[in-house]
Amino acid sequence: MQKFIILLLAIVSFISCKESKIEENKENLPPVVAIEKPIAALEYGFNLDDFTVLQDTIKNGDSFGELMTNNKVDYPKIYKISQEYKDTFDVRRIGVGKPYLILKSKDTTEAAQVFIYENDRINYTVIDFRDSVNVYKKKKKVTYVEREASGVITTSLSEAILAQGIDYNVTNNLSEIYAWAIDFFRLQKGDKFKVIYKERYINDSIYAGAEPIDAAYFEHNGKPFYAFEYIADSLKQIVDYYDDEANNLRRAFLKAPIKFNYRISSRYNLNRRIAYYGYKVRAHKGTDYAAAVGTPIIATANGTVVESTRRGGNGKYVKIQHNSTYSTQYLHMKNRNVKKGQHVLQGDVIGWVGMTGNTGGPHVCYRFWKNGHQVDPLREKLPVAESMADTLKIHYLEYISPRKEQLMKMGFPEEIPLNNSEPLTNL
Repeated sequence: MQKFIILLLAIVSFISCKESKIEENKENLPPVVAIEKPIAALEYGFNLDDFTVLQDTIKNGDSFGELMTNNKVDYPKIYKISQEYKDTFDVRRIGVGKPYLILKSKDTTEAAQVFIYENDRINYTVIDFRDSVNVYKKKKKVTYVEREASGVITTSLSEAILAQGIDYNVTNNLSEIYAWAIDFFRLQKGDKFKVIYKERYINDSIYAGAEPIDAAYFEHNGKPFYAFEYIADSLKQIVDYYDDEANNLRRAFLKAPIKFNYRISSRYNLNRRIAYYGYKVRAHKGTDYAAAVGTPIIATANGTVVESTRRGGNGKYVKIQHNSTYSTQYLHMKNRNVKKGQHVLQGDVIGWVGMTGNTGGPHVCYRFWKNGHQVDPLREKLPVAESMADTLKIHYLEYISPRKEQLMKMGFPEEIPLNNSEPLTNL
């Protein structure tokens, strides 16, 4: 019994010494370092490390079929895409300059597995050839950052916009919002603006353009014009702009049949005399907008084309019936873009500036009928668009209140004294 106890104590002592040695060795071991796996190159929803990646842009003469056959895609799959997925991806409409990726297998065949076509900077189309063909559209991750901007006009709206580092599209947006209230080709030095809008960024870093303006303030000849984006018709989801008293900024007619880069070369004048005709009175019942040949001419209001032809001194022209009261006519076109009986919307391109008929230079003669008589559109009090329902006005005024306050708190980068009434002719 005594021998057994001695043996047991020896075993316990041995185990204790071994554990002590292990603990001592642990203390002497170097610290454990966690090895991080490299982050996969995830893009467009794919791990690009799993493929051989071919990145390029569509070149002149490229076709989808040729691109795919060159990268070992079977013709039946190409045919299936061209026939069954037209609504998602029309192979006939790939655009020159559009970026694309072909993800190829890493084996010896290097056959295309996936084709990714960038429709624009945000939207892209994926054609997955693996197993059965799968075609779908996706969007890149986009974040929206609100931006405030303001400016005082010294030369042109465009320069004032660019001077503040603002996207040029904001110029277009402003001119469209106020197209019925302000003639942007007759701005004054000292006119000023404030805008609130959002900028788009892809993956939080790549700039992808500006969203439509949320709210704006424009001061022209000392008169303030507010504009707030609002959906007054929830069923039609039509976005419109209203002022700070809930009045629709849009009018039934645009001020001019050309958007940009024009000048009024001759106004409506019933007592006009021309040297060529011996200074006899030859009434001019239109307004001439001079612009470069090929400049788009737009319908100033919704309506139906009642004439689209060529006749005498009018040259090629289009006439639109808007309702029982108003009609408009657009003369001297280079080419027409609409046919008789066609319905057009305000802003649709109906033709291009030319010199057909009796004309001394490229322009569009814009004629305006009211109750069957030609009148001067620049002197007419044109009808406004459909007004906001009274039931919405309380909600609207509450909705715009914080935006209006935000605009009022915004300052201007510089103040220009209103001592020069010379109109600015460039947008």
